[in-house]
Amino acid sequence: MTISSRALVTAICLLGVGLVSSAVAADKGPTAAQQADWAQRLARATALQQEGSERRAAAEKLLEEQTAACYKKFLVNRCRDNVRSEFSEENLAARRLQNEGKAIERQVKKEQLSARDLQAAAEMPEREAELQAREAEIAAARQATAAEEEAKRADKARKAEEGAQRKAEEAERLRKKQADHDARVAQQMEKANAKTPAEANKAAQPALAKP
Repeated sequence: MTISSRALVTAICLLGVGLVSSAVAADKGPTAAQQADWAQRLARATALQQEGSERRAAAEKLLEEQTAACYKKFLVNRCRDNVRSEFSEENLAARRLQNEGKAIERQVKKEQLSARDLQAAAEMPEREAELQAREAEIAAARQATAAEEEAKRADKARKAEEGAQRKAEEAERLRKKQADHDARVAQQMEKANAKTPAEANKAAQPALAKP
């Protein structure tokens, strides 16, 4: 297995660890039943606040209409007092509805925040493991890259050395060839120079005998 292949296998394994950690962390979150309960209670909280707001608006409108009508009656002040009393009761009931809705909403959000804190605490070991896995993956990738670059440099140096060796061998071959050639030429010249004077005269006599 090559260095790059080992790095790829390591990365896949670490990715698997991350996926498993995420799955485990998800299992420690709020359950579907908890989510449904929160949604139902928040819906009720919204409905109560909406109903309270509508009842207050209706009570204020009725107060304005009935107060205007009191001026057409004989006992204006008593009429206004009765209208104000009825408005106060209706307004108080509306505020109770709104406060109940707000209380439910606060409680649900408190529970959700607590659940998030618990989930975060439960996920901390997985997060730390995932961080360590990522750091190990990065370190392995860097190591693989460095090893691959070193292998390339070593291969380049080996090829350069082999090239230099071939050139040196070729130069030596040419030198020996030239030396052999020079030796043969020198030997031939030496043989030519080694002829005796008698042999030289014998070779010259036929030339002198001719008229």
